[in-house]
Amino acid sequence: MDMKVLLVTGRMARDVVQQSAKGADVLVLPVEVAAFITPQMLIEAAPQGYDLILIPGAITADFSRAERALNSRIRLGPKHAADLGSVLKNLEEIELSSTVPACVLMEDRLSSLARSDLQRLETEASFAFEIRGTKIGGTSRMKVLAEIVDANRLGKGELERKMDHFREQGADMIDLGFSPDASVGAAKASLRASRAKTDLPLSIDTVREDLIRVGLEGGADLVLSLDARNLPSIGQEVAAAGVPAVVIPGPGSASLEENVRTAQSFGIRIIADPVLDPPLQGLVPSLERYRRFHQAFPGIPTFFGAGNVTELLDADSVGTNALLAALAAETGAGLLFTPEYSPKARGSIRELLRASEMMALARWRKTPPKDLGVDLLHLKEKRRLLREGPLNCAEEARSGHQLQLDPAGSFRISLSEDQIQVSHKSCCVSGSSARDVLNTLIDLQLVSRLDHAGYLGRELQKAELALHLEKNYVQDEPLSFLKKAK
Repeated sequence: MDMKVLLVTGRMARDVVQQSAKGADVLVLPVEVAAFITPQMLIEAAPQGYDLILIPGAITADFSRAERALNSRIRLGPKHAADLGSVLKNLEEIELSSTVPACVLMEDRLSSLARSDLQRLETEASFAFEIRGTKIGGTSRMKVLAEIVDANRLGKGELERKMDHFREQGADMIDLGFSPDASVGAAKASLRASRAKTDLPLSIDTVREDLIRVGLEGGADLVLSLDARNLPSIGQEVAAAGVPAVVIPGPGSASLEENVRTAQSFGIRIIADPVLDPPLQGLVPSLERYRRFHQAFPGIPTFFGAGNVTELLDADSVGTNALLAALAAETGAGLLFTPEYSPKARGSIRELLRASEMMALARWRKTPPKDLGVDLLHLKEKRRLLREGPLNCAEEARSGHQLQLDPAGSFRISLSEDQIQVSHKSCCVSGSSARDVLNTLIDLQLVSRLDHAGYLGRELQKAELALHLEKNYVQDEPLSFLKKAK
């Protein structure tokens, strides 16, 4: 680096800081925990000739006096020594602060840059066609199409709640899935209510000709799906309406390529679905179908049914959706489709949206989808922070404490859709923050024992984790990922 930099730390983090120095000098002050370094300690150490002195990001003291005494810029480094390498690598691109840790500035900068790049890339992207102003195919970002399963069987209120949820989760388009026995009247009502509720592109999901006509007449923006059975009778009407359609293989021996050529003969704007098969049911061969189709028809965007994997794989959807989006990007997909139907797949809309953004940035930057400023890391982290060495503790934690009933009363803790709820004989308190709920209970003088307060803190924090991770919560039972494997 061009400037002369000094890294200031304590004894505990010395090894990690020295390993991350990258040409900078390291000053280890006589204190165990680096966050306890004071301005006077640095003044007394009297380092000279440095353009920049980086102190630990967890320090809150004012170092302006030390800055004047040493005639050097003193700025906050990262809060954790493990992040020093990244900060030093980007020193010339970050405006360091004396009040905000460098890791926070760097994270904000990377995120802001990613958002700016994504907006510009989408504005400049080529596309096969647009659906209600949403670019499909070409170099545009893969769009997320979220399906409302059996929309015709939902009441207006429930249908609208699902649509609000899908929009909040970031769906680019919403698909109304009609059951095989759907009546024309129910399909019309679902489409009418949906069209009045949202300006997002809407698709109707059926192979029945009468319901496809409902979609064409009711303002659907996309038709799912056309095949060799319905194309001869409905293809001309779809083309005349100017509504794009997803074309699928079959029935029987009719290939996707044959059906696509038939749809092309009508002048239909096409999204092709080579059909993604479930794991161990032909997943890899189906990916090869996507690759071959994209090579043969590079101008036609493809429909990637991610839900065929997430719904049929007992694994967390976050990593699964990230990998599926990478596979979709490599095979030329334009639409990522998910019903987000089962509880284990809840969150797939948001995950696929973020994954599609990651793939768009990675493709443009010509890098793997890593260190982009956007990610899908929820439970695991990229860097391991320094752990403290063993302390000389005089007391060892003891098990077997018997919780005594609190004279002020007991509590029942549960979760609603988006709140922690705590019921007491005198009132009910709700909120999304464990800290706020606990402080409110204490302020209301509903807790009179220290062990009860400690118990409530543990349970409420567990409830908050369950709320944000969309896991089940049962009072006095461990969260499932905390259970030890047998």
